[in-house]
Amino acid sequence: MITLEKMAYVTLKEIALIIGVVAACYWNSLFCGFVFDDVSAILDNKDLHPSTPLKNLFLNDFWGTPMSEERSHKSYRPLTVLTFRLNYLFSELNAVSYHFLNVVFHAAVCIVFLKVCKIFLDNRSSVVASLLFAVHPVHTEAVTGVVGRAELLSSIFFLVAFLSYTRSKGPENTIVWTPIGLTVFLVAVATLCKEQGITVVGICCVYEVFVAQGYTWPILWDSVLQILRGKGSIPYCMLQMLLKLIVLMFSTLLLVVIRVQVIQSQLPVFTRFDNPAAVSPSPARQLTFNYLLPVNAWLLLNPSELCCDWTMGTIPLVESLLDIRNIATISFFCFLGSLLIFSLRYPGESSKTVLMALCLIVLPFIPASNLFFPVGFVVAERVLYVPSMGFCMLVAHGWKKLSSNSVLRKLSWAFLSLVLFIHALKTLHRNWDWESEYTLFMSALKVNKNNAKLWNNVGHALENEKNFERALRFFIQATQVQPDDIGAHMNVGRTYKNLNRTKEAEESYLVAKSLMPQIIPGKKYAARVAPNHLNVYINLANLIRANESRLEEADQLYRQAISMRPDFKQAYISRGELLLKMNKPLQAKEAYLRALELDRTNADLWYNLAIVYIELKDPTEALKNFNRALELNPNHKLALFNSALLMQESGDARLRPEAKKRLLNYVKEEPQDANGYFNLGMLAMDDKKDAEAETWMKKAIKLQPGFRSALFNLALLYSQTSKELKALPVLEELLRYYPDHIKGLILKGDILMNQKKDIQGAKACFEKILRMDPTNVQGKHNLCVVYFEERDLLKAEECLVETLALAPHEEYIQRHLSIVRSKIASLGTGEPPMIPTEKTAATGEKKTPFENLKDVKTEPKTTRTKNSHSKKGQTKTKKQGEKNNTEKETKKKSTKEIKDIEKKRVAALKRLEEIERILNGE
Repeated sequence: MITLEKMAYVTLKEIALIIGVVAACYWNSLFCGFVFDDVSAILDNKDLHPSTPLKNLFLNDFWGTPMSEERSHKSYRPLTVLTFRLNYLFSELNAVSYHFLNVVFHAAVCIVFLKVCKIFLDNRSSVVASLLFAVHPVHTEAVTGVVGRAELLSSIFFLVAFLSYTRSKGPENTIVWTPIGLTVFLVAVATLCKEQGITVVGICCVYEVFVAQGYTWPILWDSVLQILRGKGSIPYCMLQMLLKLIVLMFSTLLLVVIRVQVIQSQLPVFTRFDNPAAVSPSPARQLTFNYLLPVNAWLLLNPSELCCDWTMGTIPLVESLLDIRNIATISFFCFLGSLLIFSLRYPGESSKTVLMALCLIVLPFIPASNLFFPVGFVVAERVLYVPSMGFCMLVAHGWKKLSSNSVLRKLSWAFLSLVLFIHALKTLHRNWDWESEYTLFMSALKVNKNNAKLWNNVGHALENEKNFERALRFFIQATQVQPDDIGAHMNVGRTYKNLNRTKEAEESYLVAKSLMPQIIPGKKYAARVAPNHLNVYINLANLIRANESRLEEADQLYRQAISMRPDFKQAYISRGELLLKMNKPLQAKEAYLRALELDRTNADLWYNLAIVYIELKDPTEALKNFNRALELNPNHKLALFNSALLMQESGDARLRPEAKKRLLNYVKEEPQDANGYFNLGMLAMDDKKDAEAETWMKKAIKLQPGFRSALFNLALLYSQTSKELKALPVLEELLRYYPDHIKGLILKGDILMNQKKDIQGAKACFEKILRMDPTNVQGKHNLCVVYFEERDLLKAEECLVETLALAPHEEYIQRHLSIVRSKIASLGTGEPPMIPTEKTAATGEKKTPFENLKDVKTEPKTTRTKNSHSKKGQTKTKKQGEKNNTEKETKKKSTKEIKDIEKKRVAALKRLEEIERILNGE
């Protein structure tokens, strides 16, 4: 056996060879995306976002679910998630960086594994074992699948911990404590990357007894018997060994206790579809679990048919002792037992190599073996990453024996070269399967057509591409493969809904619901019902509540889900939305408060509660809850937008800077949403920042051509800042999209009358308004002004009388009617109604300015939606100032005074209309 001093040395040539081989096998993995479990661990995991506190990584599981929640998988790997977060920090969701780092970690594992191999094998055999490990196709799931990083990181610290422990033996069998302390620390780090890291302690114990101390099983047994019979004292070397083992075992026990505390003494809940054998009766359970061991061994020996998912019906249960597959189980245990007997019974370097290889195969696999607790899969290729190290050591050791024979040397080299080449090609080809979810699951269906989950996953991939017709075929096939799969029927229902086939959707949801456990009053189902299956109640209720006559029925479904799982948070959230729709804000408030008792860290819940307070007309509480949502998630887009609007609606100028800040953050998160820029423009108008308001309005219109409110308010802005001629083309565009826009027609008529002197064009605008709304006071009044400008005083008088009848309390109409009547009276009874301009000039009278007659009146209006996922608009009104001028006073006014009056008009149009942007959150 190579000494530890020589073992520590790995040449640069060896490192370069391994890196080159890894790069050649995995270069194409850089072109793969996020697939399968990557979606939950990367795309949907908020713990990766810089806005999420770092402490959350140590409170949540691998998928971002709080460990305290029952739906958590209890996979506690905060250090692995931390590396994902670093990826996100530098490249956000660019998959290339994630895959590249995985390849780097795999190369690092291969190099450290080479160092380990040199303890038990010669240089050449060690390189062979490392190369075989580097190219083995079974590793593609761990290397090319981003979530496989847990295996990679854990393996690095696993191997380094073992290497550290090998240096704990000093001269004359003394103990060197520094490597032991480092080993314990590295074991803890490996465990925080993935749970199986703790199993290295077992390997260290075996190494200490049978390699470092040189015991064989017969010698160890005889020594123990001698001590127990009192025929001898415990040797000093054995005392040293026991002390080291006690330290290792105590540290392991401490880690286990901490781990149990982290999961709060709760095991994850899996369905019978995830691991059918786990819920099967004896002897099927034991026979199947034992059969899975040779299945895993076969994947290492012959990785020709690889599959990303081995759950559900992939491997049928072994239900009888007469099942022929039991022969494979017996053969496997016989072979494993013979190797174990050889390695423990006989001294020598070969037996020690075999023993350590067996330890690497068996001990790291124990957490996935269902021996101590059920796991959520039948077979998983990624959990073979560390066990394959022992397999590669065995193969390299066997190759060494063959190659030492002069007759078989060439054949052994040829066979080794062929295996390495075929494995490398298989790995390279297998990487392309991970390019997308569709390619991955289609490749899996070629291996196994009896797994309904695979049919479902292909359907999901097609669904994400909006190919609902094809997705439906795969979902239906899943229900045929596994008729009692609740999730498959839910998928069929959802796809029918996406295809607007609501009747078929409801039927599919009802089938799924019929497969759920029957509700028994007073009985809890938390241990039996998977949370995702309870979504059938949510989905069915969401479907039928579109029918206003079935709202109570939908509410009953939400309450059924709550009765089955009182901690089912989503049921409270959905019920709260429904109660808002039913105009029951107080009950909605109760539902959201109950959900907050279950999860006070959910920003969406605080946001929805804010919406409830708006319905209850309590803007102060609403703003407080918006602020709570933003404390938890500073980039919560809806909370940013709606809280800014709430501040804007308050009319408090002190809140405008914060409202602007939030809107700026919103447009940073949603740069393509024109509503954000529009409301920034409205804030700028409030602050009299006309140039800034113009910029924001133009940005909104550029992003959303035909943006009704932005077009009108930009035109109004131009009108208020004496840029009426710039307002006209904006109004033309507005009326091209919305020909019936009354306020736009009013403003256009105003500009045509006063700036363009186009009386006929103005008249056409006002007449069009009255054709659409004969009772429109503003349009009617302005038409009266047109008659006055046309010198048709009798018609102007008649028009104003009609207008006054529509709005008898409007003082400005009464005043303008008096002005017209005074004008008529001054002309005498014998004069014609049409007054020529020349006559007015000859009498020294000045024409009553248009702005003295026109006084646009509009009422302020504030509107908002009732949907908890909607943005709410606001209405602002600026009132035009009036000037009560008699004809006599008008005569005395100079041209300058008339121009001053003209500058004060046009402030009376309503600035904002209703904005409603509904984000469908189903």
